[in-house]
Amino acid sequence: MLARLSRPYERSAGRRGLAQDGDDFPALLEELRSYLGPERPGQVVKAIPGQNSNVPITLLGSSDFSAQLAAALGLPFAFAAHFAPDALDAAEKVYRERFQPSEALQNPYLLVAVPVIAASTDAAAERLFTAPQQRFLRLIRGESLELLPPVDSIEALWSDIEKAAVENRLGAAIVGSDATVQAGLEKLVNDTHADEVIVVTDTYQNSDRMDSYERVARIAAEIKLVPNVERRFK
Repeated sequence: MLARLSRPYERSAGRRGLAQDGDDFPALLEELRSYLGPERPGQVVKAIPGQNSNVPITLLGSSDFSAQLAAALGLPFAFAAHFAPDALDAAEKVYRERFQPSEALQNPYLLVAVPVIAASTDAAAERLFTAPQQRFLRLIRGESLELLPPVDSIEALWSDIEKAAVENRLGAAIVGSDATVQAGLEKLVNDTHADEVIVVTDTYQNSDRMDSYERVARIAAEIKLVPNVERRFK
């Protein structure tokens, strides 16, 4: 998407500093919507292409603040449980309770992102999972975040405090054999009534990632759901 930034107000619209806090996020979201929707009277900055494209917007967040905003605007809401699992239940509840129908959406539409690794056995998947565990360990240590190869045991690599911190960040992870992953996904969807699950698979080898995706695709076709959530996996 391009916009002509030849005038001061146009240059201002295209410039965002790193020091911003979240207080102006609602205004920034509304500005983005103005670039994708019909041209408004007096609108001086136009996105090309973009204006009047009405590209659907889904709000991604990791707190109840984003949930409240998505609910107030009648937008789909995607929750980032792949790194903020503790806030999932509260955000899901707030989003559903405060949802206001809009032209874009008549009913709440919730997406949940979770780490998922499926492999031939629980042990094989848990070994692959040590790669993202090491990445989060390096994150809390302030180290570089390149993905490292999996290890047979991660216990020697972290302290008790670091282990607790990593496990908290990855608390929504579903890792294991096909049967284990199916049970985990069924529980997630039945608990949250998610309309979609965003599968985040972080493995060192791409072949392991593709194998996991193929397993999850087969599992999704067999998911057993409680009544009224039959459309959660498509």
